[in-house]
Amino acid sequence: MPLYEHVIIARQDLSGAQAEGLVEHFGTVLADNGGKVVGNEYWGVKTMAYRINKNRKGHYAFIRTDAPAPAVQEMERLMRLHDDVVRVLTVKVDEHEEGPSVQMRRVEERESRRERGERR
Repeated sequence: MPLYEHVIIARQDLSGAQAEGLVEHFGTVLADNGGKVVGNEYWGVKTMAYRINKNRKGHYAFIRTDAPAPAVQEMERLMRLHDDVVRVLTVKVDEHEEGPSVQMRRVEERESRRERGERR
């Protein structure tokens, strides 16, 4: 089956648990249509480059999936209809990277710098 990566931006006024619940909900939609979630990451609340639907910030989540195209299309359709989802980006990839995504590696690098007392 094809491999996909999805980035979801949810409204800023949701709690972290609600944003992670959205990821689980869309994972079950994918599973019901013959796909599976390989992995997911919650990136937290981040400031967007520009205002979208009067929101300056949003909850970012990253999902790696292994699913047929119709399952991904159905998941994207439901994401577009959901009131809490601001934006969705889906990219088809040849293979998933091992380990954490680039966003999570940045957080780990910052934390390790703080522990060592280094500056940029």
